[in-house]
Amino acid sequence: MSERLNEDRPIFQQIADLIETNIAEGELKANDKIPSTNEFAKHYQINPATAAKGINILVDQEIIYKKRGVGMFVTENAKNIVLKKRKSHFFDQYVKPMLAEAERIEMSKEQLISLIKEEK
Repeated sequence: MSERLNEDRPIFQQIADLIETNIAEGELKANDKIPSTNEFAKHYQINPATAAKGINILVDQEIIYKKRGVGMFVTENAKNIVLKKRKSHFFDQYVKPMLAEAERIEMSKEQLISLIKEEK
């Protein structure tokens, strides 16, 4: 939990994204316990209800699950869910606009693929 929160997005969403990033990067694995809402609240000096809202988003998406009286844990399929979600976001945010711009400047898909391969 070394990340800093910023003002440009809702805090609860940043908490959810932070957990997702830790899962995607392998810092949190299946069945690992995540910090409690109170731990998030204390660390980031936020309301525990705000932290809970971010965590509940991930519960609804089946990325984490609750063990009553024990805590919150990463699901078995969490990494796959997070990666699929992030790949979809990447496509919508970066690939679609890139393809649209390539079409506007009359760059063929083959030329675009060639540029990507050269960069790699």
